[in-house]
Amino acid sequence: MSITIKTAEDIAGMRLACRLASEVLDYIAPHIKPGITTKEIDRLGAECMAQQGTISATVGYQPPGYPPYPGALCTSVNHVVCHGIPNDKPLKKGDIVNVDVTVITKDGWYGDNSRMYLIGECSIAAKRLSALTYDAMWLGIQQVRPGAHLGDIGHAIQKFAEGHGFSVVREFCGHGIGKVFHEEPQVLHYGRPGTLEELRPGMVFTIEPMINAGRREIKEFGNDGWTIVTKDHSLSAQWEHTVLVTETGYEVMTLSAGSPPLPAFVTATAT
Repeated sequence: MSITIKTAEDIAGMRLACRLASEVLDYIAPHIKPGITTKEIDRLGAECMAQQGTISATVGYQPPGYPPYPGALCTSVNHVVCHGIPNDKPLKKGDIVNVDVTVITKDGWYGDNSRMYLIGECSIAAKRLSALTYDAMWLGIQQVRPGAHLGDIGHAIQKFAEGHGFSVVREFCGHGIGKVFHEEPQVLHYGRPGTLEELRPGMVFTIEPMINAGRREIKEFGNDGWTIVTKDHSLSAQWEHTVLVTETGYEVMTLSAGSPPLPAFVTATAT
């Protein structure tokens, strides 16, 4: 499958989908505190989507070899790397959780993003992992411009994460997105500068590094067919934005009123 270049009309549709996906995370944020279950977070996310007129891209999602995914969103707690299925276990003080939301608008456009949430007072190590993973994502985003390469994004993320003693999960990556959930290209969060696909205006893809406090090895947890955890049980964090390659740089599309503040080294959400 080749990489789709989005038209101006396509980009307008993507902007709406991405803003709505971000607004789902805004909606659930005040509720994420000790005692809430991830199933309740899932219910709140579905409630927001219903109010928007969007639908979840994950409910019933079934790639080859997987069972249908049961949740309106993914909730990955502590050492869960990704694809955590919402359940009835209450979150407690000190937990960290990634909430990953993908919506589909009535026009068929997908918006995909995720954020980390800290539950009550967390350890210094947990706060550091979440904050530095956020910075790593933005360092990757800042590489995006016409003529740059996908390897530039991965290298920036890997160099920063490993420089702080963390490791980068390699089995999962960012992806192109549009009227299909997962399109080309694959966006690796490690790599060498100047390698892989050259970026061109109109490309839209996610940057979503999964960073582990310990080793990078992962494994499947239990037998639900989805949940991925760190093999050494260390904490894992992830942030995700959907990004457009513009004529002059990048535009972060998954932004809304409640989006977290930019890192100090980032001066603009579009260049």
